[in-house]
Amino acid sequence: MIFGVLKDIKNYEYRVIATPSEVSTIVEDGHSVLVQKDAGKGAGFSNEEYIKSGAEIVDTMEEIYERCDFVAKVKEIEPCEYDLLRENQIIFTCIHPAAHEEEVQALLDKKVIAFTAEDSHRYGSPNCEAAGKIGALLGLESLLSVNGGSGKFVNGLAGAPGIKVLILGGGIVGKNALQILQSLGAWITVMDININTLREIGKMYGEKVNTQFSTKYNIKKILPEIDLLINCVKWPKGSNEYLIDREMVKSMQKGSVIVDISNDYGVIETFHETTLENPRYIEEGVVHYCVSNIPGTIANSTSIAYAASVLPHIISIMNLGVEKACIKDGFLRRSLTTYKGYLTHEETSAVQNRPWIRPEDILKIADKELDPAPPATVTRSDNFITL
Repeated sequence: MIFGVLKDIKNYEYRVIATPSEVSTIVEDGHSVLVQKDAGKGAGFSNEEYIKSGAEIVDTMEEIYERCDFVAKVKEIEPCEYDLLRENQIIFTCIHPAAHEEEVQALLDKKVIAFTAEDSHRYGSPNCEAAGKIGALLGLESLLSVNGGSGKFVNGLAGAPGIKVLILGGGIVGKNALQILQSLGAWITVMDININTLREIGKMYGEKVNTQFSTKYNIKKILPEIDLLINCVKWPKGSNEYLIDREMVKSMQKGSVIVDISNDYGVIETFHETTLENPRYIEEGVVHYCVSNIPGTIANSTSIAYAASVLPHIISIMNLGVEKACIKDGFLRRSLTTYKGYLTHEETSAVQNRPWIRPEDILKIADKELDPAPPATVTRSDNFITL
């Protein structure tokens, strides 16, 4: 196969899907690799390093799409790329399909084989780890007086108390935000709907972190005393009720901060997505930091970790083919989003009211011994396509 590494073109996105290390591995397996010029520059990887690893540098994304059987990048396929897609081409990137109807339509129209990378991680994405750690630090930065924050310091000063933090969600993102803030001396409460998760967090920190079951009642009760709220909840698409409504935000102290790492509409009523160009806004007296690509702020570290995590999927597809790779790995199978004009992503079907077909059915592998994997989300759809 010919594998293509695209330069990401989303504003302020510096990560790259494959570093010279991954390129070297792919080449050693007998494949060809094309890398778009300066694809790794923002993450600290020069064109010369890619050449030494066996890649060919090409000038444009047009040439990548034209020549490559398999194309990969970090973030969504942008509108300027839609017409470059080719039938039967394999695409691997963070599509976020349920939230991007136009992008999904382009993938269907072009009859590509598209995998949404965010659903393919068996042990959680390194981007989640990065988002939690950096999101915590960006929350502290947002508390600075110059950013409209309350001017409170994380662990206080002599005679001045440290900050109180509420972390919603005890998954990978939440645990990594907790790791940073607890090490810096903040007073922290973690809320989750999984009692076992709360128990694990309590034991991990010697019961020095407060844990509570996550309910709207409990959140409403604690918010007025919270200086920094970090949202790490993966919210069901299409939910009609806010977990934190406007009145609850208004109850927070002026100058307190919300960092919405999850970036899911429906959790916090006052949320709207921001970019690194203008990352903050103040609403109801509360500073909001709602950037969708927080991991991109540490592009070198995230690129190295993320590229290593997805390399097994890339190698498996290239060496075995799509069908056998999806038999071998259930997490890759569940991330299949479109296949030659058919939608294969359940959450997207439910949110966009599109008919879908299960990956194992369209690939005709349902009778094989499949590696199991749980559904990527709780969102279900019975709007099936019948072949």
